[in-house]
Amino acid sequence: MSLGNQIAANLPYLRRYARALTGSQSAGDAFVRAMLEAVAADAGLMDSLGGGRVPLYRAFTRVWSSAQLADAPAGAAASEHEAGAQLRLGTITPPARQALLLTTLEDFSPAQAAEIMGLTTAEIDTLVAAAVAEIEAEQKTSVLVIEDEPLIAMQLEDLVTGLGHTICGTAATRTQAREVVAERMPGLVLADIQLADGSSGLDAVDDILALGSVPVIFITAYPERLLTGDRPEPTYLVTKPFQEATVRAAISQALFFQSSKPLG
Repeated sequence: MSLGNQIAANLPYLRRYARALTGSQSAGDAFVRAMLEAVAADAGLMDSLGGGRVPLYRAFTRVWSSAQLADAPAGAAASEHEAGAQLRLGTITPPARQALLLTTLEDFSPAQAAEIMGLTTAEIDTLVAAAVAEIEAEQKTSVLVIEDEPLIAMQLEDLVTGLGHTICGTAATRTQAREVVAERMPGLVLADIQLADGSSGLDAVDDILALGSVPVIFITAYPERLLTGDRPEPTYLVTKPFQEATVRAAISQALFFQSSKPLG
């Protein structure tokens, strides 16, 4: 693939990132155009873009950083993920905002994000942790735990309350989940897929999503049942036995984007 085709293939993702970073489609596109103009005027910079997305985002970062953008203008987000994200991004300092978006929305590794921003991996980890802490301080919610193993349910309840959230209910069956939601709609759902009476956590989640958009994290020993391609695959999927740090990270990202829809 030619360099021009490589850049063209990655531009939609860069525009998505620029839009989320600046808070505005028009502002994001203006920075992307400025980067392309800089590339066209600098043969060395053009040659450096041959390595895929990382050098392209690094070149964009040079342009964005040189503008010393402190407060991006508000703008309409183009997707449910971005709409949720924009509610929270404005309170996060620009470097932390950038590190968080690179490692979540754009799915770069911390090492790749460090290369893009010209930092160390440790500095990226610090920035992301700071961003997550700011989000968690602002975003407390009620959580429904759908889990038929009592010890795991208790572990998840302790983890959730330790993060400052509340438990609106626990359910071991699809029917129990319906009963909880009938009394109070949760702000987040943690769900197993194989429940006590043979009912399905997938069906329980479908019941909830039919009533409204709620971020969902599936926590299961049977991830292959969700990764079949026969139905939309979940964004947030944690495999049992799980590390608590993994669940905490998934909760932070799910609440940040406020959506169960896959990133795209």
